[in-house]
Amino acid sequence: MSFAVNLRDVTLRYGESEALADVNLTLEAGKIYGLLGRNGAGKTSLLSLLAAFRRPTSGEVLVGGEPVWENAPIVSRVALVREGGDFDDSDSVKSAISTGELRPSFDAAYALKLADKFELPLKKKVRELSRGKRSVLAAITGLAARAELTMFDEVHLGMDAPTRDAFYKELLAEYMDRPHTVVMSTHLIDEVANYLEEVVIVDRGRVLVHDEVEAFQGRGATLTGPADKVDAVAAGLEVLAEQRLGGTKSATVAALDGEVRARAADAGLEIGPVGLQDLFIHLTDPERTGA
Repeated sequence: MSFAVNLRDVTLRYGESEALADVNLTLEAGKIYGLLGRNGAGKTSLLSLLAAFRRPTSGEVLVGGEPVWENAPIVSRVALVREGGDFDDSDSVKSAISTGELRPSFDAAYALKLADKFELPLKKKVRELSRGKRSVLAAITGLAARAELTMFDEVHLGMDAPTRDAFYKELLAEYMDRPHTVVMSTHLIDEVANYLEEVVIVDRGRVLVHDEVEAFQGRGATLTGPADKVDAVAAGLEVLAEQRLGGTKSATVAALDGEVRARAADAGLEIGPVGLQDLFIHLTDPERTGA
């Protein structure tokens, strides 16, 4: 089973500060979502609402079709995992893992299997772990929770590249074995892009983009060919980046409709995709109007 998510006119304030404003968002059940945003954009605040860590100032937060706030049957099937995890530093790693058994769907055998796979020292105290190993511990508890809605808030940032790659593959394998709803908040955008089905970009407390990854990336393109022809086709378009080598030029543009694509093709230009991270950086540029 998977949980769908609905936020309706949601605002969250911390005192006079507005973390989220009039957010309307629907996430279908059984997909992997990427939650993107600059630091302070509101990503963690949004996830905290879905996990019932916080109550919205106004609006409605529904998980699995029910209000999530003070709803123990729903909350027990939702997992929000943060980079350092929420552990007692004096516990052993094995004891920290066993706290997951408070969840009805927690798979202890799977957790221990992952601990062995990621070479996590079970007898060590949590406080003795490196940042990377503590991130692994948090990720293991999230995967083994077997929750209907699992959210990873930058949990992989402390891991080295090989460990991150193994984590992504394990997350995908677990998702394929047991379809559920996954939300990954991350700054390592291009690294996870191939694992995402849809992307949600939060900017200054508002949802700026919610789209399928392929459709979102299709908004932009990279034009490559003779410099004069590239310049002619790109004239009037929003150019994100340019590179030139001799008489050949490459221009990355933010939007490319059917008419411009046809002109580019007629000019003999090569039309290539734009990276998810490049589009994200462009759309959330502080000099733009943003959301």
